[in-house]
Amino acid sequence: MSSNILVPEVGESIVDARVAKWLRKEGDAVAAGEPLVELETDKIDVEVSAPHAGVLSRIDRKDGEDVKVGEVLGVLDESARGAATPSAVPAAADEPKDDAARTRATPAARKAAQANDVDLARVRGSGDAGRVMRRDVEKAAGASEPAAQSPPQPPAKAKPVPPVAEDRQSPEGDRTEERVRMSKRRATIARRLVEAQSTAAMLSTFNEVDMTAVMALRERHKQAFKDRHGVSLGIASFFVKASIGALRGFPRINAEIQGDEMVLKHYYDIGVAVGASEGLVVPVLRDADRMTFAGIEKGIREFAKRAEDGTLSLADLKGGTFTITNGGVFGSLLSTPILNPPQVGILGLHKIQDRPMAVNGQVVVRPMMYVALTYDHRIVDGAEAVRFLVRVKELVEDPGALLLD
Repeated sequence: MSSNILVPEVGESIVDARVAKWLRKEGDAVAAGEPLVELETDKIDVEVSAPHAGVLSRIDRKDGEDVKVGEVLGVLDESARGAATPSAVPAAADEPKDDAARTRATPAARKAAQANDVDLARVRGSGDAGRVMRRDVEKAAGASEPAAQSPPQPPAKAKPVPPVAEDRQSPEGDRTEERVRMSKRRATIARRLVEAQSTAAMLSTFNEVDMTAVMALRERHKQAFKDRHGVSLGIASFFVKASIGALRGFPRINAEIQGDEMVLKHYYDIGVAVGASEGLVVPVLRDADRMTFAGIEKGIREFAKRAEDGTLSLADLKGGTFTITNGGVFGSLLSTPILNPPQVGILGLHKIQDRPMAVNGQVVVRPMMYVALTYDHRIVDGAEAVRFLVRVKELVEDPGALLLD
């Protein structure tokens, strides 16, 4: 008896995927629950496991092919399931446990292993169920470097070198080109950005925030905060709290358009843009208005780690009522963020930079940050957007007000 290996339903918003890598080859015996193939979607990467023990008798869709939910990836011959029964005799300690293809690892870990010439089968995984993460590969790559080098030899006396004619390149130079196929995530990001620009009436307004009070507060409490909560107090939590305070006063920026109706949302699921090697993702802090500063910082830190490891779930990325993105971590001084549909507002943070400012008739140097709000002018008026950003500025410049708002 045989059964089809199907593209699973990953989530209601995901209808297609790409075959990233088959972990087993035709004729391989597999155990029930053993990962067979990795699929890449526009949001997350998933593994398809064997529903039963047997032999992978046929592979229908090759690496790199695009597939849709419900399509057949291959065939599993269950009549040969006896061949997949694991041996009861443990392998010798000095024998490799498995080959790299069978090792449970994230796509990011496999790329890192290939780049660093690391055998995945010999890497101890720290993820769920022993899954190898990127950090495990990087640790193994560091450990494989020679522990010591031979002592340097005294330099030999320099011998005169006869003059050699300079080897000049041709006037054309190196004009090679390389074609790299977009990942599913990158292609979706490109499509959604174009859709946002063509479907929403996007405008941006700007302001600047004096970060003196926030930085002083962080300096006073940074060690006690970290000792108590195990995470550093960053600036993101202040802007999440300030954004929620401002959204309460301007609810149409926490809404979306459905047909000819505005859906005003009286809850605050704040998306936080996180950059990863595979592209930008926006995991969501659910009910962020109920979270503490420590809870927000821990949530963002965990999202960043899982984004790089490729272990974010679809639930982490669904929904969101408002988004915050921080280009300042990459050195951006000022930029215009693009909406994350169907949301109608996104706040862009930027680099903190000392600038001369006029304060009470005196010129003083203050740590300043430009902030930008991009909004959908179809339901958000310009004056409303400006006042929203002013409220964010007021709350950040007076952190104590966040406790009272």
